[in-house]
Amino acid sequence: MSKNDPYAALRIKEFNIFLLVRFALVFGWSMQFVVIEWQVYALTKDPLALGIIGLCEFLPAFLLAPFAGHIVDKKEKRNLFTLCIALFSLISFGLFWLTSSTVEATWETSAILYGIYALVFFGGVLRAFFGPTIFSLIALLVPKKIYPNAATWSSSTWKGANVFGALVGGFLIAWIGVHYTLGIIFLLVMLALLLVFQITKKPVLNKGRNESVKESLKAGLSFVFNDKVILGALTLDMIAVLFGGAVAIFAVFAKDILDAGPKGFGLLNAALSSGSIITMLATTYIPITKNTGKKLLVSVFGFGACMIVFGASKLLWLSILALFFSGVFDGISMVVRQTILQLKTPDAMRGRVGAVNSMFVGSSNELGALESGIAARIFGAPLAVVLGGTVTLIVVGIIGVKNKPLRKLDLQQDIDAHENDH
Repeated sequence: MSKNDPYAALRIKEFNIFLLVRFALVFGWSMQFVVIEWQVYALTKDPLALGIIGLCEFLPAFLLAPFAGHIVDKKEKRNLFTLCIALFSLISFGLFWLTSSTVEATWETSAILYGIYALVFFGGVLRAFFGPTIFSLIALLVPKKIYPNAATWSSSTWKGANVFGALVGGFLIAWIGVHYTLGIIFLLVMLALLLVFQITKKPVLNKGRNESVKESLKAGLSFVFNDKVILGALTLDMIAVLFGGAVAIFAVFAKDILDAGPKGFGLLNAALSSGSIITMLATTYIPITKNTGKKLLVSVFGFGACMIVFGASKLLWLSILALFFSGVFDGISMVVRQTILQLKTPDAMRGRVGAVNSMFVGSSNELGALESGIAARIFGAPLAVVLGGTVTLIVVGIIGVKNKPLRKLDLQQDIDAHENDH
């Protein structure tokens, strides 16, 4: 195997199965989100109802994440992943059933709506466990020297499934309707459940420690907040998504600023996503382990600069170009961050660090959408995006100057040191 083998992780059978499972789940989850949003708006005609969906998923995922991390570190990862998928299948089947003609004919609209909210809330509870479980399991499937390659393939799979799931979900609603689309999602989850049994059980690396829940949570949070590299990487990502992202108000740009209509709206989303996916796949060939810290800082800075151009643009082609390159920089920063976390986290703490990561990233997505909406209402959409991009650049500058361990980080040295130890 060559030193920079782009397919290193794909030569491991169990990792391939893991990628198939992850693709099926994220593809289904992404489709499900689009379908639920469509169905809830069709039932209520109220934009606030869409906000409640986000809140129902965000609250349990955020609040339970630290406890989920503690449990993940104590339990066998393959079985825990299997249990999460099995419970997710119940949510998918529940939504399929709630949208059946029988239920729609006999239930009140409000009862159906509350049923959907309850299932979404249950999904939020599961989301708290999915993140740290997946983060922990990857490290048990591949040797440490190919963590960067595995992180790249895993992130690319997640992003690709997320994008194509949303796209296919929209087409399927138009083609076969909400009910049968949810039926396909249920079948996808069942396929993932069958596949996951092809992965063998893994050793529990934290079993012997008899920490209380409080001690365990404190140890996990202390590790993250005392490690300048991990804390810096998570902070950069959170700030970029919280202030620099503008996905939630793309519709405003397409309709009111660029006068591009629904097709323009689709192009804006596609430009951002395609930039991310292309870059993630490129990083399997171009190693990102040398001068890792500088690459992370430059990629987040580039993302912020592109968002400023997008916010100031009045031309559709320039807006699409700015979003494409913001996706390119976002793809690099995502792969770099995942690689840093995989290589810098001790095996016995992966669940808790994965949980803190999901709190940072998960919360910034939902809160970022809220921030974009409020800022656009106060300043207008273009100025809101320009200001958000500017905040991102300022934070990158501060972290670049103040956080020397992150700025000087070179993961290739860590990998070489680990190989020399063995």
